[in-house]
Amino acid sequence: MSYDYVLETRDVKKVFPGVVALDGISLKFRSGAVHSLMGENGAGKSTLMKILSGMYKPTEGEMLYKGVETVFEEPVESIRLGISMIHQELSPVPHRSVMENVWLGREPLIKPTPFVDHKKMYDDTKKLLDDLELSIDPRTIMAELTVAKMQMVEIAKAVSYNSEVVIMDEPTSSLTKKEVEHLFKIIRRLKDQGKAIIYISHKMDEIFAISDEVSVLRDGKFVGSYDAKDLNTDKLISLMVGRELNDLFPKVQCPITDVKLKVENLSSAGAFENVCFEVRKGEIVGFAGLVGAGRTEVMETIFGMRKKSAGTVSIDGKTVDIKTPESAIKHRLALLTEDRRQSGIFPMLDVKDNMVMAVIDKYRNSFMKLLNHKQIRSDCNEYKNKINVKTPSLEQKIMNLSGGNQQKVLVARWLLTDPEILILDEPTRGIDVGAKAEIHALITNLAAKGKAIILVSSELPEILGMSDKIVVMCEGKITGMIDRKDATQEGIMKYATMSS
Repeated sequence: MSYDYVLETRDVKKVFPGVVALDGISLKFRSGAVHSLMGENGAGKSTLMKILSGMYKPTEGEMLYKGVETVFEEPVESIRLGISMIHQELSPVPHRSVMENVWLGREPLIKPTPFVDHKKMYDDTKKLLDDLELSIDPRTIMAELTVAKMQMVEIAKAVSYNSEVVIMDEPTSSLTKKEVEHLFKIIRRLKDQGKAIIYISHKMDEIFAISDEVSVLRDGKFVGSYDAKDLNTDKLISLMVGRELNDLFPKVQCPITDVKLKVENLSSAGAFENVCFEVRKGEIVGFAGLVGAGRTEVMETIFGMRKKSAGTVSIDGKTVDIKTPESAIKHRLALLTEDRRQSGIFPMLDVKDNMVMAVIDKYRNSFMKLLNHKQIRSDCNEYKNKINVKTPSLEQKIMNLSGGNQQKVLVARWLLTDPEILILDEPTRGIDVGAKAEIHALITNLAAKGKAIILVSSELPEILGMSDKIVVMCEGKITGMIDRKDATQEGIMKYATMSS
C-alpha cells in the first residue's frame, strides 16, 4: 500500500477533567526526516506524543499509520507496529543490568525452554551499543551509570525496536555537548535509514541543527508547520509564545551588601574538595561546569543532604552545622533540586499538597495539631497567582501539569519557607522559553529583595545572563571565578575543562 506520510494525526482532541489539552491537532510526519515539535510547557506536545505512543486515547479525531487508521489499546501495540518513544523523564529499572533494561519484556529465550538466553542478550546488547559507538558494558547495573549514560541506554533501547517512527522527548536534557553531538550522529543515521524522527526540545540551537521541519503548538492548538530553513530563533519564539519575548534574562541591578553565606574548604570524600566561595545579599552567584563537575554535590552538602568530610559553612558570619535538610530550612536555606521527578515532586499528590510539603507544620495549631486548611489554601493561591502557575485548580494532581508548571510549584514550595538563601539547581531544565523568562524574572526579583542566590546551570547563556559572579568547577574542584563584566562562554569553558 502506498502512503505519503508514515504517521498522521487528523483533528485530534484530548480532554482531561477541567482541561482541553489538545484541540484539533492535524500533523503529518515523513519517513527520512526530522520533524521537531515546539511549544511552551502546557502547549500539548507531551500529550500528543503519549497519544502517538499508545499511552493515551484521543477524545476525538484519528491517527493514521502508513495510511491506515490506527487505534492503540496499550503502549505495547504502538511498539509492535513500529513507533518507539524516548521519554523526557527516565524510568529505568535501577538495580538490573543495562542489557536487562534494553530487552525488558522481550528477553531472548533458550528455546524450547522458558529460560532467558543471557549469552544472546549480552551479545545482542553489545552489538547494539557498539553500532551506536556507546562504550557501556551491557552487564553494568543501571544505578551505577550517570544520568547521561542512562539517557544513552534509553536511546539505544528505542533504536533496538527497529521502529519506523522514533519519538524523542527532551533527549539531551542530561547530556554534555559532546554527547549531544553523538546523539545527532545517531539521529542522522536513523534518518538515512528512512526512519521518521519526532524531536522535542526547548534548546533552540538543537532545533536548527537537526530539524528538517518544525511544527508549533500553543495552548493545545496547532499554530503551523514550517521548513526549518525558513525560521530563525526570534520568529520561532514568537510563534511559540504568541508575543515577542525581548528579555529572556531580565537581570536588574540591585544593591549587593553583606556576606550572607560563606563556604570555606568544604569537602565531601570522593565528590569534591576544598571548595571556597561566598554569596552576598542581593547577589546571584552562578555555578558552571560540565556534567560530573561536582556542583550538585556541593549544594547537597551545604543543604545537609550529603555528609561533609572537611570545611565550614557560615551564615551571617556564624559557623553553622547543617546535617539534615530540616536543619537547613531552620537556617532559612532552600534547595530546588536538579531532578524534579526523582527528588522534587510528589506525583500522586495535588498542587496544594506539593506546595506546602516543606512547611506543613507551620499550619498546625498548637492544641490539636490539626491543619489550618483555610490558611493553606490562601497561601497556595497567593503563590499560584504570584508566579503564574497554570493549573485548573489547587486540587489538580501535579503529575498532570506541564514540566514548567511543576517547576513553578516547587519554586512556590521553597518561597513558602521564607528563605534568605536560595540554591537553585538547574531551575529551568526542560522547560520552555516563556516559563524560563518568568522564572528568571522571579529570581532577579528575589535578589532585588536582598535574597542570596546560588544558580547552578548547564546552560551558559543562563549563567552569563543571570549571574553577578560565576564559579566554575571541574572534577570536584573550583577552577575559576569570573565577574559578570569579564565573563564569556569561551572563558567559562576554559575553566570547565581545566582539571587543576
